[in-house]
Amino acid sequence: MAVNVYFEDVNVGDALPAWSRQTDFMHWNRYAAVNDEFVYIHMDDEAGKAALNEQGAFGMGNLRYTYILNALRDWIGDEAEIRECGVQFRAINQKNDILTVQGKVTDKKVEDGENRVYLDINVMNQNGDGTCPAHAVLVLPNRG
Repeated sequence: MAVNVYFEDVNVGDALPAWSRQTDFMHWNRYAAVNDEFVYIHMDDEAGKAALNEQGAFGMGNLRYTYILNALRDWIGDEAEIRECGVQFRAINQKNDILTVQGKVTDKKVEDGENRVYLDINVMNQNGDGTCPAHAVLVLPNRG
């Protein structure tokens, strides 16, 4: 369970705690079932190869987006808000990849009466390749 993170506890340069998952058909199938996203290129090796991925079926881009949101929520707890999160899909998530959400606080400031924290994030594979660069804006509570 996440412990709430407060605005006063965060500094520019702080790293987001690493958050990892190994992905495979079971993870993709579970995600597809919840989101009604049964697309052949994500479920069938022959369809993945026909889509020009030599290794066969490949993971959903939006699953990596949810990994980022899960990593953020696990870090900041329930009292904070994920105000914005934008992603780009830059590489394929292959079967059995180990994906790790990494990020760094790039700015923090009070804007419009809110304690905003800005992050640069990426979902890295086991080879250290970034697959999903992202940014996020969080609104954190004060400690007091």
